[in-house]
Parts: sequence; structure tokens; C-alpha cells
Amino acid sequence: MSMMILAMLVPLGGAVLIALLNRAPAVRDGVTLVTAVAMFGVVIQLVPEVLSGGRPATDPWQVLPGLELRLVLEPLGMLFALIASSLWIVNSLYSIGYMRGNEEERQTPFYVFFAIALSATLGIAFAGNLFTLFLFYEILTLVTYPLVTHKRDEAAIAAGRVYLLILVGGSLILFMAAVAWVFMATGNLAFVPGGTVAGVLSPLETGLLLALFVFGIGKAAVMPMHRWLPAAMVAPTPVSALLHAVAVVKAGVFSIVKIVVYVIGIENLSSLGAGEWLAYVAGGTVILASIIALRQDDLKRRLAYSTISQLSYVVLAVSVLTPLSVVGAALHIAAHAFGKITLFFAAGAIYTAAHKTKVSQLDGIGRRMPWTMVAFAVGALSMIGVPPTFGFVSKWFIVSAAFADQHFFVLAVIVLSTLLNAAYFMPIVHAAFLKPAPHDPHPHGEAPWPMVVALTMTATATILLFLLPTLPLALARQLAGLP
Repeated sequence: MSMMILAMLVPLGGAVLIALLNRAPAVRDGVTLVTAVAMFGVVIQLVPEVLSGGRPATDPWQVLPGLELRLVLEPLGMLFALIASSLWIVNSLYSIGYMRGNEEERQTPFYVFFAIALSATLGIAFAGNLFTLFLFYEILTLVTYPLVTHKRDEAAIAAGRVYLLILVGGSLILFMAAVAWVFMATGNLAFVPGGTVAGVLSPLETGLLLALFVFGIGKAAVMPMHRWLPAAMVAPTPVSALLHAVAVVKAGVFSIVKIVVYVIGIENLSSLGAGEWLAYVAGGTVILASIIALRQDDLKRRLAYSTISQLSYVVLAVSVLTPLSVVGAALHIAAHAFGKITLFFAAGAIYTAAHKTKVSQLDGIGRRMPWTMVAFAVGALSMIGVPPTFGFVSKWFIVSAAFADQHFFVLAVIVLSTLLNAAYFMPIVHAAFLKPAPHDPHPHGEAPWPMVVALTMTATATILLFLLPTLPLALARQLAGLP
């Protein structure tokens, strides 16, 4: 059996066991952790072959004439699979503390759908053609819907409607149309180095195809396809972490990067001049989302708009259309994953321990929850792009690519957005550690230890990836065709 298929089957098997262990919550939680570790153990075994230039693949399975399900692992997919599988371990640990600490209902379905979502995420990472990518993209939307609506109250149901309307509606109207167009133009849906449609479509057609992909892949949250993301913040914090760091939004920007590199082609898009508009759309999203984030008092909504902005850094990097910018885009997928999951973990810890959700309520909280708020500070510095965090590394490559290409609009966006990032993150850190805490009739300390351990691990990883970026950098350079 292919190791890729095995990696996808492990969380599905775990989901079945979790469902069967509904009446034994301690064993159920243990199975969740063991399943996450096992999936990562399978995924990590694929790394040496990919680094050595190999491309593990499965035999195609024909669904309809011309439509084949096939898994092929290339460097970007390897990076995405490593991010998702490693962070699922930490998120599982965190979820156990959060779900128990807040006495959440329906914990077993929560863990079941979480496991199925990770299997679908690996399907996206391993997709060997556009049809396979589209199929698992849709599956991921459907299996995360029960997580978004977990609380089943009026707000959750309303958020779920927005979630499905934008993600399913956008993909069925725009994404599917783009896939069909590629098939009609080339008779081929495979991912091809240099671009499947290179030399086939005119500049106008290529630009229109790119637009169908960018706006049809709503999980990337490029404005105006972003509204599902802040709406989905009604879900439990581990779900927010899944949406923002582990699976859903990463599936969006991953798909855009992969399509630009392997379907449209970086050199093809640059020579035709058909992708110049993308920098302005992505840059506008970066700045507008940052401004909106600055005005949010609800902590999770501030983080949600920060995610919308940070995702468009990836699209902005790709829009420069050089190998170095592709490296920056791939690295920022990883940098954002570790930094943003740390921030959401911290927000959930604050809610669990202190029952606070507003930025304006965080004065002095750093003295009561030092581990949580130090981790928050690390995540914030990574989002801003300050060393020694991994966010600095990805921004360095994006800025270097923009300088080399003399893309001054991209440089201006990065400078302005960096200032805005600092403006909406650093006052939180300042208030937490340097402002006096108001009298609290219910004194509290840190959240349950599994949550604190998890957020400490992701904050530490954010720094370690700055110090030791060898693996993600090697995969990103291989993706871009650099030595």
C-alpha cells in the first residue's frame, strides 16, 4: 500500500475508534493523540524520497473518461502535509484541555470530524491532478461544517450557512468552471512543471482563468470571498485553530500556489503579463483586513482578520512571479501556521481560565497567565515578522523577491501592513504585562495544563524554525526550482 494512502487511512481509522469509544472519554482522548502521532509518523517517512527528487505516486483510478483520482507528492504538498500532521498532534493535546475545561457537549463528534478533516487535508496535499484537488477541497468543506456549527445555537447555524454559501457556492461556480476550462483547453488535468496551460491560452484567457481560481478557492479568503472566516469564529477555539492554521485556510493558499506553479506556470504568467492585477487584489486584502483587525475588540475576530491579511501575503508573494517569491510564499504558509495557531491557543486559554474574550479586558493578565501571554507575544512577533521568529524568514524572502524584481507596490504593502500588524498586536502585549490588572472577584491562573503545554510547544517551534529552517527551506527551494 502507498504510504500516502496509509497516511490518509490512519485518521479515518482513528475516527471510527473514537466514535466507538464514546462512553470511555479518557480512552477516546488517548486514541485521538495516538492517531495524530501515527499519522505524523507515516507522513515523515515520505520526506527523504521527496528531498532526493523522488515523486511518490499512486496508480490513477479512472472515475469518468478523462477524470482520474491520483496522488502524487511534490515539495509543496510535502510541506503542507508536514504542517498539518505535526500541528494535529499539538491541537489534539490542546483540544483535550479545552473541551474538558469548558465542559463542551458532543465531544466525541468533535474529535471524529476533526480526524476526518485531517484525512481530507492530506488528500489535498497529495492531490496529483486538478480533479483530485477539487474533490478533496469539497470534502474538507463538508466535514468541517459540523465543527463550525458545533454549538448548534442560532449564531453557529447562521455562521454555518455563510460558511457553506461562500465556500461551496464559490467553488461550484468559479473553481469548477476553471477546472473544466483547463480540461477543455488541454484535455489534461495533471500538474505539470511550467504549467499545464502554458502556450495554450491567450493573455486575456490566462488572466481570466487565474481570476476564476483565485476567487473560486474561497478558503484563501481573498476579498470579497473572506466573510466566512470571521463568521466561523463562533466555533470552539480548537476549531478556529483548525480553520486558521492546520487545514482550511492553508488548503486555500496551498491550492492557489500549486495552481499558479503547476497549472498556469510562473514563467508563462509573467511572459503574458496576465497576472499583474493579482498583486493589487492581494495587496488590497492585506491592508484592508489589517485596518479592520485594528478596530476589533473581540480577540478572536481580531485574529480572524489578521488571518485574512496574512493569507494574502502568500498570494502577494506569488504575484511577484519569480522563483524567490515562490520560496517566500511556501515558507509563509508554514510561518503563519505555527504563529497563528499559537495566537488562537492563547485566546482559547484566556477564555477557559479567565472567561475573557475582549482585547479591552486583558490589562495585567500576563502576570496571572505568564506562559500563555509570552507565547502570545511570540506568535504576534512572528505575524509582524520580527526575529527570532519564523515569520521573519518568510517575509525576508518575499521582500528580497520584491526588491530584486523592483516591485515597489509589493514592498509598500509589506511595509504598511507590518506597521498595522504591530499596531493591532503590540498594544495587547503591552496591556497584558505593563498595565495594572483590575480587581477580579474570581482570581485565576493558567488554563488546564494540556492547553499550556500545547501553546508553549507551538511558540517554541516558531522560534526553532527561525534557527533551523533547513527542511521547509529545502522543500520551498525545490518547489521553485532553485538549487
